[in-house]
Amino acid sequence: MDRRQRLIVGLLWIGVAGLMAMTLDFGALTETSAIARLFVVILSLFLAGVYLFDPFGVLSRQPFHTE
Repeated sequence: MDRRQRLIVGLLWIGVAGLMAMTLDFGALTETSAIARLFVVILSLFLAGVYLFDPFGVLSRQPFHTE
């Protein structure tokens, strides 16, 4: 994946995290649905970080790329 594609995908994951964060009700975080939404926000921010920063070259290695 080149840098531009990673930037676009990372920004999409940040958008997903933002939309899910808007649905959170911080007063009722004990409900299972609120905990699931919080998990989705954390997971999407993690995936955004992976795509934006590419730690350890995970995305740029392309293990199945044949040229």
